[in-house]
Amino acid sequence: MRCPYCSHAETQVVETRESEEGDAIRRRRRCLKCDKRFTTYERTEIALPAVVKKDGARVEFDPAKLRASMLLALRKRPVSVEQIDAAIDRIQESLLTSGARELPSAHLGELVMRELKRIDKVAYVRFASVYRSFEDVDEFRQLIRDI
Repeated sequence: MRCPYCSHAETQVVETRESEEGDAIRRRRRCLKCDKRFTTYERTEIALPAVVKKDGARVEFDPAKLRASMLLALRKRPVSVEQIDAAIDRIQESLLTSGARELPSAHLGELVMRELKRIDKVAYVRFASVYRSFEDVDEFRQLIRDI
């Protein structure tokens, strides 16, 4: 680790502890040349797959977009924030454990529908009606029969 003050390459770790949030390791270091102290943080890098859109464009997975689309479907529904957070966590865990570097947006949509079906049937129907772009009423009826 280079010293941020004098750029010397050798530093000594003086103290190591877990951050308050528990998501990082905090290290106090001392430069062996200028003797100044500084703090570094070590965090886990989470690599979620890129999302491949229908038009072939690749975008970075964005949990905020996922949350926004789920909240839109869940608008005015009796679902707690904890349930939504747990559903988003399950989706992200599924993406992480898949090991895929890319995933089609259709697959992500299916994961969202599975979670919505689990927590609120009305939100599931709302999301599916937009996501699947039904061509006629019979397709919509079939979706409702399935649940």
